[in-house]
Amino acid sequence: MRQSLWTFKLFTIMEFEEEGAYLRQQQKKGWKLTGIRFPGIYFFERCDPMDVIYQLDYNKEGRDHKANYVQMFADCGWEYLFDYVGYSYFRKKATEMNENESIYCDDLSRLEMVERIFKSRMIPLLIIFFFVVLPGLFLHVTVKNPFLLIFSSALFLLYIVLFSHFASQYIHLKKRVG
Repeated sequence: MRQSLWTFKLFTIMEFEEEGAYLRQQQKKGWKLTGIRFPGIYFFERCDPMDVIYQLDYNKEGRDHKANYVQMFADCGWEYLFDYVGYSYFRKKATEMNENESIYCDDLSRLEMVERIFKSRMIPLLIIFFFVVLPGLFLHVTVKNPFLLIFSSALFLLYIVLFSHFASQYIHLKKRVG
């Protein structure tokens, strides 16, 4: 029986809760997370099947003061795993959880994390979109190069989908907060 496994599964920057649920399901099947090597490529090792809650946090200040940040979560029973592309990964046995316990004390703190994600991830993407993608699309329309026009159009659509998805999830969370 093999002792390690890797899977490919993509999550957007707003799907941190879905990613945690996916990792929980893997651990229930007997595969605990050991690392992430590239976006979407997860590495697991065999373990006894167990219900373990995985949660992700995005907090640059926490990464700047790593020892205190990790200790704060450890004091609440969360095991720190590693950081990957700005997110810190934590896990805790479901049997040690208090009802709907979360690393976020409420929806407002979850919204604050989403705003940190927006500032560090979406603003640079918006800058690239407005100063590279849009001008490139208009340039390729006038040059009439079919390959570049198709590439620029696909990139434009990808950005629109990404921005729409982020906005939709942000609005949904904002409504939950009230």
